[in-house]
Amino acid sequence: MKRKIVEIDEAKCNGCGLCANACHEGAIAIVDGKARLVKDDYCDGMGDCLPECPTGAIRIVERDAAAYDEKAVRERKMAKMQSEMKSGGMALAGRTPPPGGLDRRSIAEGGCPGKAMRQFNRATPATGTPQPSAADADAQERFPPSQLAQWPCQIRLVPATAPFFKGAKLLVAADCTAYAYAAFHRDFMRGKVTIVGCPKLDPVDYSEKLTEIIRENDITSVTIVRMEVPCCGGLELAAKKALQASGKFIPWQVVTISLDGRIIDRL
Repeated sequence: MKRKIVEIDEAKCNGCGLCANACHEGAIAIVDGKARLVKDDYCDGMGDCLPECPTGAIRIVERDAAAYDEKAVRERKMAKMQSEMKSGGMALAGRTPPPGGLDRRSIAEGGCPGKAMRQFNRATPATGTPQPSAADADAQERFPPSQLAQWPCQIRLVPATAPFFKGAKLLVAADCTAYAYAAFHRDFMRGKVTIVGCPKLDPVDYSEKLTEIIRENDITSVTIVRMEVPCCGGLELAAKKALQASGKFIPWQVVTISLDGRIIDRL
């Protein structure tokens, strides 16, 4: 089939590897000091690699090529991730750390610090609490506190039976939303357990993990916040599938953020 695909001019390529790092599908590799397209069906033709190339060696052309195979890309990325986890000792020992600190024992035995669970006390002031001074109020307005209630927050990393899910209001958000919407912590994260992901970049089906989280915990509500771009539909679909598969009736809503940071839809 004729379609758009990356073409690399090896004469211009300096082998810096920036394009390979920018390619989320893993379609580009450095071979003998030059960037090369690994397989046609790994390239989606979107051209994320183009702006990274310092020598202008990459362009998008239209030619006969195998169709982009998203499943093959996902399987290849998963195999690579599993290989890296085995070699890097990234699996935790399956223990639940104390709510206020890192699981030092798991880390000492080769666990990844990025997966060690923590909970943060983000309680709102009780009724009757003295009002902050003018200086403190000004500081809080200029530097509002984080509303992240727990760690980790990546869907792929968070344990489905983590204690912070008990009785939680769950926020499932696309990675980009917190960057696009300025008041994300205040308007969406406050009082919720937040988990994030990107269906375009992560080679996994979120619906299985989300189903387990909802099924195994007494989640009280689910809010899905996504960007308006089509690829974010994968996150919304996964969350809806999880709600259905869990067999529970839980209040839920979907909020869509525009590229310029506005709320453009609430369902």
